[in-house]
Amino acid sequence: MFYRTESGELDQFAALTGQTLDPATVPLAAEVAMNIPIYDMDTRAGMLDDPVARQRLMAEWARVLGHSAGVIVLKSAYADTGPIDAASDLFNQIIAREKAENGAKADHFAAAGANDRIWNALQKLCAADPAVFLRYFANPAIAAVCEAWLGPGYQMTAQVNLVRPGGQTQQVHRDYHLGFQTAEVAARFPAHQHALSACMTLQGAVAHCDMPVESGPTQLLPFSQLFPEGYMAYRRPEFRDFFAAQAVQLPLAKGDAVFFNPALFHAAGQNRSTDIHRMANLLQVSSAFGRAMESVDRLGMCKALYPLLQAATDLTAAERDAAIAATAEGYAFPTNLDTDPPTGGLAPESQAALMQRALRDGLSAATVSAELDALAARQRP
Repeated sequence: MFYRTESGELDQFAALTGQTLDPATVPLAAEVAMNIPIYDMDTRAGMLDDPVARQRLMAEWARVLGHSAGVIVLKSAYADTGPIDAASDLFNQIIAREKAENGAKADHFAAAGANDRIWNALQKLCAADPAVFLRYFANPAIAAVCEAWLGPGYQMTAQVNLVRPGGQTQQVHRDYHLGFQTAEVAARFPAHQHALSACMTLQGAVAHCDMPVESGPTQLLPFSQLFPEGYMAYRRPEFRDFFAAQAVQLPLAKGDAVFFNPALFHAAGQNRSTDIHRMANLLQVSSAFGRAMESVDRLGMCKALYPLLQAATDLTAAERDAAIAATAEGYAFPTNLDTDPPTGGLAPESQAALMQRALRDGLSAATVSAELDALAARQRP
């Protein structure tokens, strides 16, 4: 074993998580609550239109996610919650259909049937109604926080979680990649891979309803991502007990979003309400340098979305780019370099680059569909 399963001391963990976030270190935040910086996107949205200001905001988010609290809240990430409501209606239809067809699904860190889950909600939403998908993911704030942590070319996936009244607390955990391995498997990875795992993905959740604390918004332990041994330690009872005693919860409003380092200790909370069906769209975003946790038909999604992108002349460039980034493969590799060699640069054209070029050149949907098929054929071994 590279990594000892009993490494890490609780007193060291307690010291790390006992820090207090200095508001002076997050000057762009509207406030700090329970060591979590909260950014009011009603007032910060303009920064996303200025390349210099956008970089400054993203740099602050990256510092928080990597070296500080490890979690941020974006208030009013969706200034218009119409796309949230439209997506919620479709998600409820998908849940009802899949339950009728397949029954309860297994879940991560919770008992099967304790809630309702949609796997690969990204593709299913796009297939159900590409117009709703377009408005939902044409979100510059979400695109910026993904890029702040992962850089360009990130891969979006999403899983809807609907926790009904009485739904119980999840087990505390860290997330994908190493967080989704057994202790025995995780222990086989060397320490530097434990550190790398946190840099490969970003966790997010979009609130699809108002989430007061009694509805069980995610329990979070700020600064816990800084503990190097955490991918092993969260499984130990003394760390679970510590988390249960020290974790915090922030209420969210519909349209708010929370993003956190995947190494942050966290767990969905207990829904103690009597009438709140807590729906969140959990965004699992991966670095271009890794692979996503779900297989997504991005070819089909690109074909479905392109004619709507062409027709949506009211979208800003940032909104269009955000929708493409959530849909298309932004990374050209892996590919078959015999049939898909680099042209005009160091890498072949990706799906996302093809979509951007097609929009610039005004290509027809039929032409783009044929070019996407040709690209897929070139990438096959």
